[in-house]
Amino acid sequence: MNLAQSKLAKLKLAQSTLAQSRPRDLCLALIVLLFFSTSARAGNKASCTFQTFPAPAGYTLSQVQGIDDEGGVVGQVVNNKTQKFVAFSRSARGVISLYAAPQSSSTWLYGRTAIGIESGFYQDSLHPEQVHGFQLQAGRFIPINYPKTTNTWLFSANQLGATVGSFSSSAALVRGFLLLNGEYTVIAYPEARTTYALAINDNSEVIGTYAVGRVSNGFLWKDNGFTAINYPDSKFGTVLTGINNSGVIVGNHLTTDRDLGFIVENGQFQDVVYPAANYATVGGINNNKVISGQIYLADTSTIGYTATCN
Repeated sequence: MNLAQSKLAKLKLAQSTLAQSRPRDLCLALIVLLFFSTSARAGNKASCTFQTFPAPAGYTLSQVQGIDDEGGVVGQVVNNKTQKFVAFSRSARGVISLYAAPQSSSTWLYGRTAIGIESGFYQDSLHPEQVHGFQLQAGRFIPINYPKTTNTWLFSANQLGATVGSFSSSAALVRGFLLLNGEYTVIAYPEARTTYALAINDNSEVIGTYAVGRVSNGFLWKDNGFTAINYPDSKFGTVLTGINNSGVIVGNHLTTDRDLGFIVENGQFQDVVYPAANYATVGGINNNKVISGQIYLADTSTIGYTATCN
């Protein structure tokens, strides 16, 4: 299992064996399959200026995900003594706050908007087979769960109040959703066993990853249609993690044992490479084209970063 598959496995925590209920929401009306050509140039290195940061004392970074327009970053760390996973939020000034959801055994933060709304999910400590979505608005905990399902993962919101995530009631099927004004729209790639809607911009463009079999594929969802976006010649798969209002997308392509970050703009892929590191992943991008992610160093330690890339 490679790193990205391991991360996706974490998203599938606590899948129950409850019967799958049929969604009541609007199904997709139009499917557009527009694959990026595998002849697209890949392997060009982006020119990036990095600002790095460590985990707080006593913790190790687990995931570095979304970034807001001010440069604030969210993600997850693990307590080195207790091995408990908690969420973190790092301000643009470098102040890190830790957060554990009520009655949680593990907590994730995945996205953060320009006005500070943070989206995430947690594993229920009383019912560890269940995962619940939530938002933090000015520090206030707001539960958000897809109706009549066991598990909800909340990933991202935009400035217009739209939120995206995924839901399931069984390990066999995971689908994405868009929540706007109290109404749910299902986002499910045709014939896919899993669809994770991971980020949304203010143009209501949604990106994420789907899998029909064992290989993950990236997608863009807009106007009820899908466009598949895959890093050229990546036989182990692609996971898209962020999109800004200009349509610049970030993600990771997968190898046997690691994720390799990239930026894609106007169909051109550029690799995100940190000097002298084993590899770097990308977790998000803001409207100033600043990206966030994680660097894995040669000594097996890991640090977070924000970067401006050209």
